[in-house]
Amino acid sequence: MTGEQEVVSETWREVGDQFRALGESLATAFHTAWESEENRQHVQDMRDGLEAMASEIHQATQEASTTPEAQRMCGEVEKAAESARAAGEQAWQEAQPHLLSALRRVNAELQKMVSRMEQ
Repeated sequence: MTGEQEVVSETWREVGDQFRALGESLATAFHTAWESEENRQHVQDMRDGLEAMASEIHQATQEASTTPEAQRMCGEVEKAAESARAAGEQAWQEAQPHLLSALRRVNAELQKMVSRMEQ
């Protein structure tokens, strides 16, 4: 593995580590929030809303995907997606350091929020 490949590999590992840390922070925040009855109700309301939204989106996409227009659009979308994928790979390589920095900031803010909620 070349030095550049090792740097890219390490960057991806660190991005993965930050996503894991963010997940842990979110889980802790939800757990802490869940300990309060009022927060528990708010979280349940949010969950119900998210489930309803997901159900509506699923139903709409199922209905829309069966039309002839949707079938034609699928072909066009696939072509556009391939073009976007090629361009996106380059953009992603350039965005990695910024993503990593943003994930660190979000994780730090979540940790502060959890600390305030626990007090």
